[in-house]
Amino acid sequence: MVCSACGKCGNSVATRISYALLLLVNSILSWVMLTPWAVHKLQNLTFDYVKINCPNGECYGWLAVQRINFALGLFHLILAALLFGVNSSKSPRATLQNRYWGPKIVTWAAFIVMAFLIPDRFFLVYGNYVSLVFAMVFLILGLVLLVDLAHTWAEYCLAQIEDTDSRVWRFVLIGSTLSMYLASVAMTAVQYAFFARHNCVMNQAVITINLLLWIIISVISVNPTIQEYNPRAGLAQAAMVAVYCTYLTMSAVSMEPDDNQCNPLVRAQGTRTTSVVIGAIVTMVTVAYTTTRAATQSLGLGDSSNGRIRLQDGYDHDLVTQQPTARREMRAEALRRAVDEGSLPADALLSDDESEAGGDPMNDDERDCTQYNYTVFHIIFFLATAWVATLLTLRVKADSDAGSDFSPVGRTYAASWVKIACAWLCHGLYLWTLVAPVLLPDRFELS
Repeated sequence: MVCSACGKCGNSVATRISYALLLLVNSILSWVMLTPWAVHKLQNLTFDYVKINCPNGECYGWLAVQRINFALGLFHLILAALLFGVNSSKSPRATLQNRYWGPKIVTWAAFIVMAFLIPDRFFLVYGNYVSLVFAMVFLILGLVLLVDLAHTWAEYCLAQIEDTDSRVWRFVLIGSTLSMYLASVAMTAVQYAFFARHNCVMNQAVITINLLLWIIISVISVNPTIQEYNPRAGLAQAAMVAVYCTYLTMSAVSMEPDDNQCNPLVRAQGTRTTSVVIGAIVTMVTVAYTTTRAATQSLGLGDSSNGRIRLQDGYDHDLVTQQPTARREMRAEALRRAVDEGSLPADALLSDDESEAGGDPMNDDERDCTQYNYTVFHIIFFLATAWVATLLTLRVKADSDAGSDFSPVGRTYAASWVKIACAWLCHGLYLWTLVAPVLLPDRFELS
């Protein structure tokens, strides 16, 4: 279905979209398990098997969320182990990554059923400790990738300006920087206007701290000493970090409970259920997209380009990567002669190899090497399942939405403080990338 919708998109693109959709469906299913309807069904279907520490059935949904995400996490861990060392789609194991979607979905469903047969005590430990640790690792990984993206974007724009001396790229760099700073100022003003009134001391403090932090990193970014050791550092990177951290802070104060009358969004009448549903779906889509983007970064954990053979004339292709069998040797030799004589294009060898393997060379963009590390990809998806489980199960009893059929995602002080801490940590990571070349000059070399 995804390949048909993508048309001529590469094989790796369709695969990544498919796994993101699977994570999205799994997340929405986990969220539905927190509704009273689902809890009632679980009580009937499990014949009260899920009953430990569950007064009035309060933790049926909690355990169901942990079970469903554990099942998908186990699914990704198994794939990570099976796909270790795969460097191109020519490997027989590569089909496990890019095909067999029917059996994969059946396996995922079977793991969910199996998870409901595991005793509750296991998930009480896993959900309260193991899953929480992996969720924090996922958040830190996302922050590292964000800081890396900020530097990559600014350095790419500067490289384009130096190579082409184009006014367009100057406008893009300056315009994006100003836009992100204006967005940061606007979001800060909105937070002060709606979430920092009266006795909302917590909101006033976190909003002010975030404002001071992004002003500090902006000033440090243009400091002469920093510029001497890293001339490409500047306001563009600081602006991206500022707008993201301001967004995190605004998300934190807008999703906290309203017990102190500091969150007017919770008191909005008429659209409460709609806002909860839309907010939850947007959150799940964001997690799926962020996970897919993070999982396709190399992170220095492996290079997927080692399967290529570069010829002397500079043409890069993967003509022969393994010794042909006796049955195919004569055919391969004839094709080589035809290619050498110029009667056939060089891709004839590759197309012949792919056709015998049953692949589609037209849409396969991983014939030479994989576009991303398969093992790392699935490990990060496993971390994402831990984050989804933690996000959904961070709840408090005293919530103004307690009468709603749908559980608001992340509307707790714990979830708010996780976002606030992530914003501060992101500022710290970016600040370290600025001062590290100054403090450790031997480990950094200017190009």
